[in-house]
Amino acid sequence: MMAKLSFYSYTNKGGRPNNEDSIRGGMENGRGVFVLADGLGGHSLGEVASSIAAETVLDGCFAASQLDGRTMEEQLKEANRQVLKGQELPGQEDMKTTAVALAIEGDTAYWAHVGDSRLYHFSGGELAGVTRDHSVTYMKYLGGEISYMDVYHDDDRASLLRVLGRASCQPEAGEAEVIPGDAFLLCSDGFWEFVYNEEMQADLLKAETPVQWVRLMLLRHIRRTPPGNDNFSAIAVFVEEEHV
Repeated sequence: MMAKLSFYSYTNKGGRPNNEDSIRGGMENGRGVFVLADGLGGHSLGEVASSIAAETVLDGCFAASQLDGRTMEEQLKEANRQVLKGQELPGQEDMKTTAVALAIEGDTAYWAHVGDSRLYHFSGGELAGVTRDHSVTYMKYLGGEISYMDVYHDDDRASLLRVLGRASCQPEAGEAEVIPGDAFLLCSDGFWEFVYNEEMQADLLKAETPVQWVRLMLLRHIRRTPPGNDNFSAIAVFVEEEHV
């Protein structure tokens, strides 16, 4: 099967002076690649780091001769090398970024992430999986100290254990078979903190296109965000029936 994909990307600076999120995506030769990076470092340096990461991963995934979990990990490691290189320039020493990447080819989806930007996979109208945040808060949840809903409000949620821009880079990768009707959502923490998993699923069931899905979720998001809220970004991807 050659997957037919439709997608929609959205980004907003929220209540911040700069948007340090970067989003990239497209289709080439039957391969869909989507990347979202959330820059850290302030003063627009995060924007530099996230842009470097997103471009590197997008280009690398399209150029790869084959896709698998190892390939996705390597793209993020290469992005880390490029961000580290960028840190050598004056004023950019502290820039870092999270990243989440999805590549779909044939009947398989491959992904990898570093940090707390997430990938959600919905199949048959149900939540089939979501990446695990590389944060102190998520470790507390995995250790049973806090509940899943506490993850959204815990004081340590901004303390990231893995990011691009540190000497050690440990991406986490995964893969899954995809069928028509499946949907994926890549989003930054500024988005998922204000739209809960069950709501994403409920809105997906009402949506006929990726645009509709994102807009329905944004209606929830706008009602919850406090003044000065973080940048927020999302990429929605639908796997559709291939008509010959």
